Amino acid sequence: MSRADRVAARLPGRELDLLLVTDLVNVRYLTGYTGTNGIAVVGARTRRFLTDFRYVEQAKAQVSGFDRETAPRELRLGLADGWPEGPLRVGFEDQHLPVRSLAALRETLPARIELVPAGGLVEEERARKEPGEIAAIRAAAALTDEIYEWVAERGVVGRTERALAIALEHEMRVRGAEPAFAAIVASGEHGAQPHAVPRDVPVAAGVLITLDMGARVDGYCSDCTRTWATGALSDELAALHATVVEAEQAGVAAVRPGPTGREVDAVARDVIEAAGYGERFGHGLGHGVGLEIHEAPRLAQTDEAPLAAGQVVTVEPGIYVPGLGGARVEDLVLVTDAGHEVLSAGTRAPRVVA
Repeated sequence: MSRADRVAARLPGRELDLLLVTDLVNVRYLTGYTGTNGIAVVGARTRRFLTDFRYVEQAKAQVSGFDRETAPRELRLGLADGWPEGPLRVGFEDQHLPVRSLAALRETLPARIELVPAGGLVEEERARKEPGEIAAIRAAAALTDEIYEWVAERGVVGRTERALAIALEHEMRVRGAEPAFAAIVASGEHGAQPHAVPRDVPVAAGVLITLDMGARVDGYCSDCTRTWATGALSDELAALHATVVEAEQAGVAAVRPGPTGREVDAVARDVIEAAGYGERFGHGLGHGVGLEIHEAPRLAQTDEAPLAAGQVVTVEPGIYVPGLGGARVEDLVLVTDAGHEVLSAGTRAPRVVA
């Protein structure tokens, strides 16, 4: 059964006849198209793909299993006709489609078509990865591991955070991939910011430095964070780092089919709270990774969905103390029938990188 078939099979549960897919990531997932202007319509017996003149040849090479149509650059105009007969309930991706675009779409479609909010249908299918998707994520994770070793061998002390971030991203491109997101490099007190922006400030000795990066290989992402020591640490920093490592290992061990995102989050969060840092861990434990760096499922205090085999999630607890610094350790973990497999390599234990 194709991806489009599986999504179409979900439509009766939402009382829908068709799904209009406008989010380009979801369009890629269903059709293979990687251009920047395309939409798809999916139903039990409908497979429409629309793009404009600029991408016709690309669509011929990438899109199969869909009727390819050439539309004006404003693709909604190509939806004025071509629909199955009779009244139709058509779902649209309400989490992606702007209000103005929705209004214009309503004006374009025949009056017999009812547009119904139907966000998340494709994302639900994307959450469980196929073997080929897992292979691409595995390759992206391996490349990230290699680059961490590459930068560790060259040292970090005395180099600016910004220079290190640029080096990480450049090396990723040299090795044939693209950064999945802008690299984070945060040392010393700056490490108290979970999403710190690298500064033109040299990395000092005797502090913690957090590096967070991911690669994109064949469209699929990896995500991995390491926190290193740049020399002998104060007792407080050493204890903080050790607590994060312990919490991360506990969280990874809890990943398997069945527990909810909230339950896995609680396992790691309990370790941090027991050490007295509960209020310094203010984000969720992790998130799904695939075509996007953040996607379903989530490991968070608010998530009640159970994990399932085939999902790929991060486990990334952190402690952030203003005026002192912070630490985060993150691995990429595949949920398997038997439990889990850690896709990231490298050491999570405290490591000194001068």
